[in-house]
Amino acid sequence: MDAIKTFRSRTVVLAASDVDTDQIIPARFLTTTTRSGLGANLFADWRYGSDGAARADFVLNRPEAQGCTILVAGNNFGCGSSREHAPWALTDYGFRAVVSTQFADIFRANALKNRLVPVIVDQATHGWLVEHPGADVTVDLESTTLMLPAGRAVRFPLEPFARYCLMNGVDELGFLLGRQTEIVAYEQRLRSATVASVAG
Repeated sequence: MDAIKTFRSRTVVLAASDVDTDQIIPARFLTTTTRSGLGANLFADWRYGSDGAARADFVLNRPEAQGCTILVAGNNFGCGSSREHAPWALTDYGFRAVVSTQFADIFRANALKNRLVPVIVDQATHGWLVEHPGADVTVDLESTTLMLPAGRAVRFPLEPFARYCLMNGVDELGFLLGRQTEIVAYEQRLRSATVASVAG
């Protein structure tokens, strides 16, 4: 996995609140166990009409949204069922971060495990971003800041372990495997201590 330390993008705004995981990736597309291809069905019921044609008025279908990797979403993004396919679809589409005032807990945990950065900001910052779609912003994991135009920096919370994994390009399993020597040494010490205790 590639390490994520900082990235810059224009924003695309989907300001609706309480967007649940079934809206992010409808249940009929959950037949796959791989991430590839899910981005094509991201927000499918909003992006496409009943005839399968793209709806010109939906934000992701507009020309100015192309190439944007930071989504500004409404409050309580990712609520509903705990499907991991939701961050899969967002990352497969090309998003690297979602900015909101609040995320559903399970969605946030799934996002971090799948290298999608959930950026929580205050109401004033969120309001500015909603009013300025296409703003050029930078997500900096080293300083845990969202850099807005004109140099304004807004801090966002990020768990230290999740931040470590993102910045070092490892997942939870990779982190453990990278410490296999220490784990084996600990187990040997524990075993020796147990044997000595029994023998004594």
